[in-house]
Amino acid sequence: MNISLILVGKTDLEYIKNGIEIFVGRLSHYINFDIKVITDIKNKKNLSLENQKNEEGVLIIKNLNKDDFIVLLDENGTTYSSELFAEYINSKMISGIKRLVFIVGGPYGFSNEVYKIANQKISLSKMTFSHQMVRLIFIEQLYRAFTILNNEPYHHK
Repeated sequence: MNISLILVGKTDLEYIKNGIEIFVGRLSHYINFDIKVITDIKNKKNLSLENQKNEEGVLIIKNLNKDDFIVLLDENGTTYSSELFAEYINSKMISGIKRLVFIVGGPYGFSNEVYKIANQKISLSKMTFSHQMVRLIFIEQLYRAFTILNNEPYHHK
């Protein structure tokens, strides 16, 4: 199985970029993992929020395959503890899914079309994080899940 993370907009903050690089490097020991960054919409100041989400949605959908299992990182999604998220990842790995795709949308969420094609929504927390921080937090949790699955000492109870 491959895991992909699709992001709307580039990561601007250097300390977050550095953290992402660290955890992507660590993840490479466990799984094929890649990040696809969708360029910010041009002239978005001239677009309504709905039109902005729709244009981002078109670009997101262009990066998906018909057999992908699509998970939106969304504030209204299911929440997991780190241990349960590890079990979730394990269940997807043994299910025969070829590519598990997690998506972080733009600042206003996802278009209706993206919501329609998603298989699931996951929330990282009841708290709100910046879209920059979510990237690092999610990748760290994915790494943590693999260390839990491999009984490695990174995660402490």
